[in-house]
Amino acid sequence: MNSRGWAWVAFGVLGIALIVVAAVLVPWHRPPAPRADQLDALTQLPADRVARARALRGETRLISYPSMVLGLLVALLLGLTPLGAKLVDLVPGPWLAKVLGGGFLVLLIGELVTLPFAAWAHTVSVRYGLSTQSWGPWAVDQLKGYAIGAVLGAVALLGFFGLTRLAPNWWWAWAAAGAAGLVVLLSFIFPVLVEPVFNKFTPMEPSPLRTELMELAQRDGVPVRDVLVADASRRTTAVNAYVSGIGPTRRIVVYDTLLREAPPEEIVSVVAHELGHAKDGDVVVGTVIGALGAALAVVGLFLLGGWGWLLQRAGVDSIGEPRAIGLLLAVVTVVGLVAGPVQSYVSRLIEARADEHALRLTDDPAAFERMQQRLSLVNLGDPDPPVWEQTLFGSHPTTVERIAAARAYARGLR
Repeated sequence: MNSRGWAWVAFGVLGIALIVVAAVLVPWHRPPAPRADQLDALTQLPADRVARARALRGETRLISYPSMVLGLLVALLLGLTPLGAKLVDLVPGPWLAKVLGGGFLVLLIGELVTLPFAAWAHTVSVRYGLSTQSWGPWAVDQLKGYAIGAVLGAVALLGFFGLTRLAPNWWWAWAAAGAAGLVVLLSFIFPVLVEPVFNKFTPMEPSPLRTELMELAQRDGVPVRDVLVADASRRTTAVNAYVSGIGPTRRIVVYDTLLREAPPEEIVSVVAHELGHAKDGDVVVGTVIGALGAALAVVGLFLLGGWGWLLQRAGVDSIGEPRAIGLLLAVVTVVGLVAGPVQSYVSRLIEARADEHALRLTDDPAAFERMQQRLSLVNLGDPDPPVWEQTLFGSHPTTVERIAAARAYARGLR
C-alpha cells in the first residue's frame, strides 16, 4: 500500500477515534430547563436592561457577520485563485524566507481587511460601557494578539513545510503527530505564557472569600495552586471568573470587576461552575478532542492536496509548497466555519454540566440564579437570543436556560 492508501486508513482510524472519544467523554445529557421557567425568568429581568442588551446585540450583528463573510471571501480569493501564490512569490530568497514572509503577507491581508470591523466593534463596546479602553491600549492589545498569532503561525508553517520537504510522501504522518502535540503543548503553556500578556495577575489577599474558595476546591477534590485576581477592569466592565491550567499550573482566576460587582456567595457560585470543568476534566477532554481533530485535519489536507482541480485553481503544483499558503488559509477557514456549530453544541453541553456541578457543589440555586442575572445584566448579554443564532454560535446555555435549570434543581428535578 502506498502513502496515499495509508493516509486514507489513518483518516478513517482518526475519524472513528474522534467519534468514539466524543461519544464517551462529551456529556450528551443536559439537565432539565423547562421553557415555562425560562419565560418566567425573562419577565423578571429589568425590561430596560434586556432591551439595551438586545440593542447591543443588534449592532454587533451588523459588525460580526459582515466581518465573518468578508474574512471568508478574502480567504477564498487568496486560496482559490493564483493571488495567494503571487503574494508568496513577491518574497525573495529560499523556501524558509518564502514561508515566513509569504505567510506573514497572506495572514496580514486577512487581518487588515477585518480590522475596521474590530475597531467598529470597539467603538460600540465603549458606547455601551463595556470597554474601558482608549484607542491606545486597545491598539496595543490588538498588536499583542497579532504578535502571538504570528509566532504560532510561523511555528505551524515552518513545521508543515519543513516536513513536506523532508518527507514528500509521508509528511502527513509526521505533521499529524506534530499538530496533535502542539495542541497538547498549548493547553499547558497558554495559562502561564499567553494569559499574562493581556492581564496582570496578583494573588488574592488573605480574606474569608479566598479561604472559602480554596476550601471549596478542596471539598470538590480539585487541587488548585492559588487564587489570583486579574486586572480585567483595565479593559472591560464585564464580570467573570475561571479555573485555568492543568495539574501544577491550575489556579482560580477572578476578575477584579467581579469582586466589585458581586457578593461572595455569587462569586462562589461562579467558581463552583469553573471547578466543575476541572473536576470533569473538560480541559483534558477538549485537548484530546482538539488533538485528534488537528491530526485528522492534517491527514485530510494531504488527501485534499491530491485534488488537481483545487491545485489548479490556486495556481500551485502541490499543497506542500510555500506558494500554497493561501490555499491552506482557505481550507482552514472553511473547515473552521463548518465545524463551528458542532463545536458550539458540544460546548453548550459541557457548560450545562458545569452548571449542574455548581448547583450540586454549593446547593444554593438562589445564589446561582442571582449570579446568572448579574452576568447577563452587567455583561449586556441577550438572555434569550434567537434559536438560530444560539444553535450556530452559542457556546453557553442562554441566561434563561441556566436560570430555569437552577429552578428545576431547586424543585428536585435533577
